[in-house]
Amino acid sequence: MKDSLDNASYNAIVEATLSRLERYGSETGKIDPKLYQEYDVKRGLRDANGKGVLTGLTEVSDVNGYAIDEEGKKIPADGQLYYQGYNVRQLVQGIGDRRYGFEEISYLLLFGELPTQEQLDAFVDVIDSFTELPDEFTRDIIMKAPSENMMNSLQRGVLSLYSYDENPEELTFQNVLRQSLNLIAKMPLLAVYSYRTYRYYHKGHNLIIRNPQKGLSLAENLLQMLHVDGKYSELEAKVLDVALILHAEHGGGNNSTFTTHVITSTGTDSYSAIAASLGSLKGPKHGGANLKVQDMFADIMANIKDWEDEDEIRVYLTRMLDKEVFDHAGLIYGMGHAVYTVSDPRCVILKEYAEKLSVEKGRQKEFALYNRIERIAGECIAAKRRLLKPVCANVDFYSGFVYTMLGLPKELYTPLFATARVSGWCAHRIEELVNSNKIIRPAYKYVGHHKGYTNLAGRDQWIDNP
Repeated sequence: MKDSLDNASYNAIVEATLSRLERYGSETGKIDPKLYQEYDVKRGLRDANGKGVLTGLTEVSDVNGYAIDEEGKKIPADGQLYYQGYNVRQLVQGIGDRRYGFEEISYLLLFGELPTQEQLDAFVDVIDSFTELPDEFTRDIIMKAPSENMMNSLQRGVLSLYSYDENPEELTFQNVLRQSLNLIAKMPLLAVYSYRTYRYYHKGHNLIIRNPQKGLSLAENLLQMLHVDGKYSELEAKVLDVALILHAEHGGGNNSTFTTHVITSTGTDSYSAIAASLGSLKGPKHGGANLKVQDMFADIMANIKDWEDEDEIRVYLTRMLDKEVFDHAGLIYGMGHAVYTVSDPRCVILKEYAEKLSVEKGRQKEFALYNRIERIAGECIAAKRRLLKPVCANVDFYSGFVYTMLGLPKELYTPLFATARVSGWCAHRIEELVNSNKIIRPAYKYVGHHKGYTNLAGRDQWIDNP
């Protein structure tokens, strides 16, 4: 087909497409909402109360947002997150401020137990050995037709690794584990190199590619590859390490991890499964949420004159909920969660490190504004929506602010999420392969109308007489 819009055949298809879209935009083209109730369809795989429909079992992680009273009723409580049975707060505290822990947490997620020092050293050595791309990969894959969205570049890079794997299809535990370690090690390179190429081709900047250094943690390598001078402070690396830990896993029910289970259940290869999960995470309703938070705060900072005036803040947030300002969506981004009620443990931990980093960066006033809005927004949402349960800030509320202080570009916010979450995806992929031999296949009820066939010569315009 020619690219020119003057092409008669192309214009005919455009007209038909527009007509079809008009039909779907009318009442005749929409499925009656009452039918979802009639057939008890759990839209979004959630029940009427917003609780996820149980579709599987997992031992990889546990996400709790409620406590159970003596009568067996759920009551709002501080959120708890467990990796392979270990409380994530205890894991972060156990690692401490003097060493980096993302690799250790990746080991925990994949193997189910915390490593000894000898096991951890061996694990890190294997990761280090995978921390390089195949010969000519950067030139032939990353630098060819670079995307303006780094998540698409990550998908292409991951899929291309299939071609460099001598045994890409075998589904034994040993082989899938090898592929998992390979993906964990290479994801930072795919993200950073894609970003550098994007800046060169689309933004006119110099092409600067810094190679990873052996012996550095994944967090340290990310910073030294991204910062122009390759320098970073100890606190910067520690904060990024904690952010990676907190994003590494979050139960089997989130969209991208569920995607991992669905794709894995078909028996496909690791690269196809992880590429599909990347496609899920790219969506702004999932991995791209912290970008919306950053855009929202930019708007707030530009329109609120006195950042310490709580009445002014409250008025503006109420206008935001009334769809009068910002993006007119009626949302305060970074607030609320499908499971957590009183608090999101990831947000609580990341907030502590955000405060420390704000002191080092001289951005305490911004942190104070975030803290103030977190509290006031919860009050405004509860009052406006007449909610019976508390509304807490989620991990996206502070993560964008943290990445900004670390000097990380917005284009890499979601890819950094993916760099962390690939450990959890791989753990769930292994769990699905070990425990299930059935393809995941939910049902959709047909509610259209059967039609008789009409010969081509006797048809009117199909769009007007469907």
